Amino acid sequence: MTAAQQIRNWFEHFHANPEVSWKETETTQEIARILTELEVPFKTFEDVTGAIAEIGEGDSVVAVRADIDALWQEIEGVFQANHSCGHDGHMAMVLGALAHLKEENLGSRIRFIFQPAEEKGNGSNAMIDRGAVDDVNCMFGIHLRPQEELPLGKASAAIRHGAAYFVEGKITGVDAHGARPHQGVNAIDPLLAIGQFLKTLQFSPYEAYSVKLTNIQAGGESLNIIPGSAKFGLDIRAQSNDVLQQLKKRVDTGIQQIAELYRTKIDLEWADYTPAAEVSDEAAAIAREGILEILGEDGLAEDVITSGSDDFHFYTIRNPELKATMIGLGADLGPGLHHPAMTFNRDALVTGAEILAETLKRASFKA
Repeated sequence: MTAAQQIRNWFEHFHANPEVSWKETETTQEIARILTELEVPFKTFEDVTGAIAEIGEGDSVVAVRADIDALWQEIEGVFQANHSCGHDGHMAMVLGALAHLKEENLGSRIRFIFQPAEEKGNGSNAMIDRGAVDDVNCMFGIHLRPQEELPLGKASAAIRHGAAYFVEGKITGVDAHGARPHQGVNAIDPLLAIGQFLKTLQFSPYEAYSVKLTNIQAGGESLNIIPGSAKFGLDIRAQSNDVLQQLKKRVDTGIQQIAELYRTKIDLEWADYTPAAEVSDEAAAIAREGILEILGEDGLAEDVITSGSDDFHFYTIRNPELKATMIGLGADLGPGLHHPAMTFNRDALVTGAEILAETLKRASFKA
């Protein structure tokens, strides 16, 4: 079997067997089976999913991360796990690079991190806590990009993700009969006020940011009951970590002022914080060399700037000395990331594996 066909086979298996964050049990078992077949030493964990493999020798370590979880979304009326963010392809590419590099002479150790729960925004922290980047001085990731960002045959040396917060809110008022509103506290009123308040948040037009309601739950089937409780969700994003923290403070303050105005209690749970990218010029330069070697000048694209986020950047936020970048890969991907019917050109996986292998090999001699 050719290396290209093997990569496609790995992808097809992962694509057909998606598992959501923290439940990637069979995915981890399949990765372990492949690593055993490749005769590559690895370790898994008793308390979390995911795996870490390593090849080469020496004191220095270069690392690469593959995210392994799928999304939970509705497809043709049925909710199910679905690889609509390309993680099935990321696993196949990283395994393809590993299969190639294990036969090569390397300048240092190369560590392969198969990380759970990227979609939850905290899988990277679990890997960091379990020593995934101990002794690592240079690290890479790779991500398939939508066709409007990168066309097929192009790759970028860095993806400059934005920062993000998800917020879950609960409004607690008092139920009342529809004919006696004065006896209750309608949770829908502050909910509507929050929607209007979010539109008043303004920063410099030179800063990229957004705040929007993404979930609302209030009331039941009876239309003559004024609901005393409601739940809502927010998606908050900014291109810089500093602006995101300013947004957090203003949202927090504004919503508590609304709670006072409407005589309600509003509890906020700030969850799944994901930092903006901290791209290392040195790591990006190595990735650029790898792309040029595989695709030539015509295949090298400018850095991708996106308001999307990725928990890959916790590796550098928690380890500021770590030099890291995430490679963007054009794959004719559409209609878009997280779309339930997302698809892409599978040939890009072979190209991505070659770029990763070349990049990691070059990094191993510079570590």
